Amino acid sequence: MGMWVGMGRKARRSYGFDEIALVPGSLTINPDDVDTSCEIGGIKFAIPIMASSMDGVVDVNFAISLGKIGGVAVLHLEGVSTRYEDPAEAVERIVNADVTEVTKVIQDVYSKPIKKDLVSRRIDELKKAKVPAVVSCNPQVAGEFGPIAREAGCDIFIVQSTVITVRHESSKYKSLDLTRFCKDMKIPVLLGNCVDYQVALELMETGCQGIFVGIGPGTACTSRGVLGIGVPQITATCDAAAARDFYYKRTGKYFSIITDGGMATGGDICKAFAAGADAVMLGNAFARSKEAPGKGYHWGMAMPHPNLPRGTRIRVGTSGSLQEILFGPAQTDDGTQNLMGALATSMGNLGAHNIKEMQLVRMIIAPSIQTEGKVYQTAQRVGMRK
Repeated sequence: MGMWVGMGRKARRSYGFDEIALVPGSLTINPDDVDTSCEIGGIKFAIPIMASSMDGVVDVNFAISLGKIGGVAVLHLEGVSTRYEDPAEAVERIVNADVTEVTKVIQDVYSKPIKKDLVSRRIDELKKAKVPAVVSCNPQVAGEFGPIAREAGCDIFIVQSTVITVRHESSKYKSLDLTRFCKDMKIPVLLGNCVDYQVALELMETGCQGIFVGIGPGTACTSRGVLGIGVPQITATCDAAAARDFYYKRTGKYFSIITDGGMATGGDICKAFAAGADAVMLGNAFARSKEAPGKGYHWGMAMPHPNLPRGTRIRVGTSGSLQEILFGPAQTDDGTQNLMGALATSMGNLGAHNIKEMQLVRMIIAPSIQTEGKVYQTAQRVGMRK
């Protein structure tokens, strides 16, 4: 499989959201009658869309607001919420930084040490608000923060890095034993990120409850440019979903596949589910909400790296409330609002009663899907061609 790219070298063709389209079949359903809920780590969520653990997107207040309407936001345990008593001040420094100085400002903001007592306090704040407490951190500190989060009442713990593997070598530190960690945590653990079938299978063997798919597709992430790595999200999701289905047939254990990043519109989200996702993770869409701490800005999680930043601060603006972004009524013409309405309508048109059936709809390779008949939208920079 693959095409020749040079003498003796083949490369596989991979596909992103703009290159495929979904094909309706012989059944249509009233969108009011479809089930858009999902289950992650044994917990059912009305909204199958997670908010990414970026400090410009999620703080405790945002997580509470999203949780109250049936969604789940991931709080980053290595972010400003656990470094500062008042994280809003740190966010404001980043938001107001001059574009020529923003990388240095972010590196300085994140150089302040993490306060372990704030890890427990932030989770406690979520629990008191009676919303899901879902947190994340890098593998290097998961062994330390995991037990703290568990004792504080964390519902789901996420170990997430640019690339995660079961087999990690280092001469500088002891690698995290993911299998032992998942067993010892005794609460659902999710792992990310990966883009490969075999890696997905190996991660499932650890006893985790789900995996995140996506390397570098995020709006604020520059890993693909800095490191040259990544796989377009449709192919990456399909491969991970195939690993999930194979593992389920072999063991009877089902794992959630969460497509993370690269989705800008309701259409992109629908395509991610069609590719096999059980849920999706968004940053850009939620950064536009009035409730987001970044006030219309957000930045990549790897941007604070002191030696090799892999992210940038971007301005997406504030377009509406969480209610409008998820449920409408939409005030924009570009598919960035009423995401749940878009998903339900797409599922209805495709004849999918639930997310599991959505994973089985037909896809076609269709690069012209973004441009066919869209001359005026392109010329006027409206709708799909903004």
